[in-house]
Amino acid sequence: MHGPQSIRPIEDATAEPERTDGAAHIARDCAGLNFYEIDRGLRDLLPLYLSEADYRQLAPHFHRLGHLAGGRLDELARIADQNPPVLHARDRFGRDEDWIDYHPAYREMEGIAFGDFQFHAMSHRGGALGAGQPLPAVAKYAFQYLFVQAEFGLMCPISVTDTSIHLIRKFGSAELKDYLLPKMLSGEIATLWKGTQFMTERAGGSDVGAIETVARLQDGVWRLTGDKWFCSHADADVALLLARPEGASAGTKGLALFALPRRLKDGQRNTYKIVRLKDKLGTRSMASGEIRLEGAVAYLVGDKDRGLKQMMEQVNLSRLSHGVRAAAMMRRCVNEAMVSAQTRTAFGETIVNYPLLRRQLLKLIVPTEQALSMAMFAASSMDRANAGAADAQSLLRILTPLLKFRACRDNIPVATGSMEVRGGNGYIEEWVNARLVRDAHIGVLWEGTSNINALDIIQRAVGKSGTHRILGAALKRRLDEAASLPKGFRDRLTLALERALAFAEQVAAEPDAEASARLAASALYHATSAILLAWEGSQPAVDPRRTLLARFVLEHRLTAQDPLALASGDWEREATDIVLGQEPASLTRVATLLDS
Repeated sequence: MHGPQSIRPIEDATAEPERTDGAAHIARDCAGLNFYEIDRGLRDLLPLYLSEADYRQLAPHFHRLGHLAGGRLDELARIADQNPPVLHARDRFGRDEDWIDYHPAYREMEGIAFGDFQFHAMSHRGGALGAGQPLPAVAKYAFQYLFVQAEFGLMCPISVTDTSIHLIRKFGSAELKDYLLPKMLSGEIATLWKGTQFMTERAGGSDVGAIETVARLQDGVWRLTGDKWFCSHADADVALLLARPEGASAGTKGLALFALPRRLKDGQRNTYKIVRLKDKLGTRSMASGEIRLEGAVAYLVGDKDRGLKQMMEQVNLSRLSHGVRAAAMMRRCVNEAMVSAQTRTAFGETIVNYPLLRRQLLKLIVPTEQALSMAMFAASSMDRANAGAADAQSLLRILTPLLKFRACRDNIPVATGSMEVRGGNGYIEEWVNARLVRDAHIGVLWEGTSNINALDIIQRAVGKSGTHRILGAALKRRLDEAASLPKGFRDRLTLALERALAFAEQVAAEPDAEASARLAASALYHATSAILLAWEGSQPAVDPRRTLLARFVLEHRLTAQDPLALASGDWEREATDIVLGQEPASLTRVATLLDS
């Protein structure tokens, strides 16, 4: 069992307590800051992507969660990371009643997430945060974005409960929905059934068609036998998983989707075991394990011959959430780097004033804001798709893997760069940077590696579905709406978009061009995010600094550079001063730097 753990008092990073020892030389961190208040980008974009009524109703809750993320949640996350879950195989009578013991800090975070904010249910029913109807996707992912800046591991159980509800509601029989949904939608921790998905097997990771778990129909009851190799949230109350019914064809076409309850209707444990927990590099607060299915009772979800197609809806929802999580972790990295740079002195100067450090900060800020814009645009497309907009489902089809692919990759260098800004202390587990570096790497593994997502974008979303054309049309409309920006700059963005679309189409059409899929996917991401940043920054209530970030993307990600030529950095130095500065920036001043 876990021993007691003290929780140190929250320190206000903006305060300057009296110091009489060497502690005065140590740079501050983000402890005590409100992560909503200090995030100008998020505060600007929410009124742009939410209705006025939704924003007005939810703004106090964003503020409250921002306070928690910089305070109590941050402290709980640190403790839970240091005290990972422990698997107990048997009870004291020797019965095989395996259970997982969590530190009280993790349980308190669950209470905040599932009880107070009701992340799992907020987009499925009314009642969460006082709302009379389900919350829009933009709001849900904005709440996830704030929460993950403190705690990443728990977002997996939150997300898979949310997405499991979606699949059961959409594909489950009336009887299955009546059985599971009231429990999974509960806002009371004592009665809530949390969900998960178990897909990976030793034989089948990315190659899902190699799954070996067998489903047998015995006396009208489906029973599953096999091993699941990487099961995050291993002790969930309901797991969605793929298995092959006896006699079904090989490959993905023979897979069916099942719901596996941890306990049967009579209260007895289902016949599967948590064999062991994984000793992971990151996400240590959350239990991932290996599961042995021993004729476990399960319920068929949807059509027996459409299991993978149905499961892919959950995978895609998880991919979108992973992109949001990557954006959130990058934002925490930027927060830490900025506070450190502003409160650390070296060689007689606050280090934020050094040109190389300022350039490094821009390398952290630009991908972070790219990811936020892409996340908001994708979530907004989901809301429009749910409302019946004809083009929105196609937009979501390509935006989801784009965000997952690039944001999760960018999160790794951003986390490392933020650690470097802090220096040696960033390598010490007492500071958050080490955890951010460890957790960043899971984004390129869960729900498909970078290669799998790049191929999904280019071979399927572009090559088979042609969704890039819908994306291109939507982005050109955004540029038309950004008429206050210089025409020359908008023309450059249009050209970059057209080249990225044409390149993606070319790669998709040539069977031998698979090796270029990641390059083509990155080009689409950068062109899309640059246009979104430019459009957002041109809107009246949005900080025009965002348009400068669009030019940084254009120059450094979409324009050829001579690696041995000195940069003519006049515009860039002034743009950096504006982006890192605290003074208000006018669109007129910013516009002069977009076309220089």
